[in-house]
Amino acid sequence: MCSRTPVLLAAVLLLGLASAKTSRNLAEPGPSPQVSGGTASHIQTVFLIVMAKHNWSSIKGNTNAPYINGTLLPIASHAESYYNRLRIHPDLPNYVYLEAGRSLGIVTNDPPSINHQNVTSHLVRRLADAGISWKVYEESIGGDVCPLTDSLPYVVAHNPFVYFDDMTGSLDPNSDDCIAHIRPFTELALDLQQGTVARYNFIVPNRCNDMATSCDGRNQIRKGDTWLSQNVPVILNSAAYQSGGALFITWDQAEIGDGPIGMIVLSPFARGNGYQNSTYYHHGAMLRTVEEIFGLIPPLTQDIAHDADLSKMFAVFP
Repeated sequence: MCSRTPVLLAAVLLLGLASAKTSRNLAEPGPSPQVSGGTASHIQTVFLIVMAKHNWSSIKGNTNAPYINGTLLPIASHAESYYNRLRIHPDLPNYVYLEAGRSLGIVTNDPPSINHQNVTSHLVRRLADAGISWKVYEESIGGDVCPLTDSLPYVVAHNPFVYFDDMTGSLDPNSDDCIAHIRPFTELALDLQQGTVARYNFIVPNRCNDMATSCDGRNQIRKGDTWLSQNVPVILNSAAYQSGGALFITWDQAEIGDGPIGMIVLSPFARGNGYQNSTYYHHGAMLRTVEEIFGLIPPLTQDIAHDADLSKMFAVFP
């Protein structure tokens, strides 16, 4: 009996270590997984998270952003010179630029009833026409209607897709296409778990979590950083990410001037390990990168055709 005690103790210790390791993996992301045999040879799935209204100088090195600075940047690639498009403000035209490669003359945050566009030349229309799935995850929407108006903390100006008539059936709150593609953020985790996530996923926190404001008096950067710490690991631990995913985290616009603003890239194919560069980028680079990943050639507009893409962030692209 005594001779078996050390063996039993060793087994218990090994089980404890394995359990602790599993818990850490679920709680926080590890280094970007390496692509190996049996996995995708290029990027298959894109996740884009858009935070709000901060210059990169207010995020990088800020003690109120411990997750970004302490966990993400050491394993990610990031840009030091990524800007919102020159003199494009406020929020909405920047979101529209990410979708259409131009701001379409929009200069306000007015709702779709005022700023809607009868334009079919935009990213998700091209994806749909090419048979590539896409979905939008907006925090704090109900999912039973097309969200065409503010319902705080949901802000419609942070949802560019509902400004395109072909996405909403010309402002129809009961548009089947809109309701099917623009879903509550709470559904993302289940879609990842069930393996039903789309190939292009546009993710927007509500106004209390996107760093624009905290809604409760707490530091807005800290609150947004906490939101990322709770939700980014869900993506990084998913099969969709680990078998050919790329996660981009950016900000809609600068608070002062045009930037720089943040652009963080995580992927099994990214250079990662803290890689950074000072290449000049703006939102056209993000759009062009998505188009190249999914083989949508030529680019939507001549404007972004001459812009740098984000390929330098990757060891393998697309």
